[in-house]
Amino acid sequence: MIDMKLEVVVVPVSDVDRAKRFYLGMGWRLDADFASGEWRILQVTPAGSACSFFFGKGLTKAAPGSAPGLMMIVDDVEATRAELASYGVEVSEAFHFESGLNFVGTQGRAPGPDPQGRSYFTFASFKDPDGNGWLLQEIKERLPGRGVSSMDVATMTELLQETEQHHGPYEATAPKHHWSGWYAAYIVARQRGKTPDEAAKDAARHMEVAPPGH
Repeated sequence: MIDMKLEVVVVPVSDVDRAKRFYLGMGWRLDADFASGEWRILQVTPAGSACSFFFGKGLTKAAPGSAPGLMMIVDDVEATRAELASYGVEVSEAFHFESGLNFVGTQGRAPGPDPQGRSYFTFASFKDPDGNGWLLQEIKERLPGRGVSSMDVATMTELLQETEQHHGPYEATAPKHHWSGWYAAYIVARQRGKTPDEAAKDAARHMEVAPPGH
């Protein structure tokens, strides 16, 4: 099968600079901000996301705020809620669905996390200033074959070679450790948009708190 990867989703907004402040205020990375005459496009990417988002002026005829159910996957809904609240975002309490899934309104929602603690069944929600709706879905353990990586073999090979190169100086002076922990922390940091030097620092910090042998 030919790889086809979702790269960008357009979010319709009315005030580009207000939207920029909102999304960057949540810690999302600004990848681009281009303007030409009456046209403007911004690309932002959440930490850890392989998919980015466009908003701007002259991009879409969709009404501002008309995207109702944009979904973000998180490891821990409560931790994510706390972080978003610290940025000033009004985010709902955790909820689950009693009957069916409703990504547009609140019908069918029941308060609190999934009573059985299952992955995929606990949510929270928030909106941007235009009313575009975002759902946070908690996934602690994925279904088999889901979500390991969106990279192809060539990209992964290049990243592993880069990781090996940056691990060398750390390994020369660090206490005895298994390479896998450092590699994993470095790769995750690079996927989140960190530079190689920043990723190496993140990996070193990870090893300071990792259990012995990791």
